[in-house]
Amino acid sequence: MALDSSVADPRVVHADPWLLVVDKPSGLLSQSGLGPELADAVPARLEPHWGPLKLVHRLDRDTSGLLVLARDPQAHRQLSAAFAARRVRKHYLADVAGQPVAAGWIDQPLLRRTAQPPRYGVDPAGKSSCTGWRRLRGNRHWSRLELRPLTGRSHQLRVHLAWLGHPILGDPIYGDPLSRAMAPRLRLHAHRLVFDHPIHGRRLALIAPLPWGAEPPPPLVGSGPVVPECEAA
Repeated sequence: MALDSSVADPRVVHADPWLLVVDKPSGLLSQSGLGPELADAVPARLEPHWGPLKLVHRLDRDTSGLLVLARDPQAHRQLSAAFAARRVRKHYLADVAGQPVAAGWIDQPLLRRTAQPPRYGVDPAGKSSCTGWRRLRGNRHWSRLELRPLTGRSHQLRVHLAWLGHPILGDPIYGDPLSRAMAPRLRLHAHRLVFDHPIHGRRLALIAPLPWGAEPPPPLVGSGPVVPECEAA
């Protein structure tokens, strides 16, 4: 299998006999697809050294950050159940166009619009989807947000922020021409995961630093009030 030398290998953040957590680079698939051009993915890069691995969840190809893989069937079952029951706290960082209000929740259902390429949109007939955000810093041109998805729908954060009128910078699918031109890659990063270990139960709190080096916008004063969460089925 040919590896894309322009994309770095995943960085191991946590490893034990039951699970592996890595910092996935942007541009690398979480899971291999059909055909040789889609064979290069996180498990294919890691299994020669770590042995058989099974994904617990996925990140979009263009999204970077923390990805959990199980090393045995019991760990996979327990971790999958924890994600499904929303016992895993997921925190993302994103740079978006414009300046949204300081904090809020988006409670909008999502439906797949097209299969190839996959594209999603807000639709009353879709699956319930809920995203919280808190503005960390920014100016009238762009802002950095901390995002907390309560559900885990495909493209959820990208679609919700575009629907809000603040697309993620560098998003080739849901961004407008201006926001796409403001960054060379999708500025979305799975920054923090908190969950109980599937075997011994100890709490894990893992962080992957932001990979892009652009200077952030200037800090804002008074951002980040607590607001009620949305209800997601």
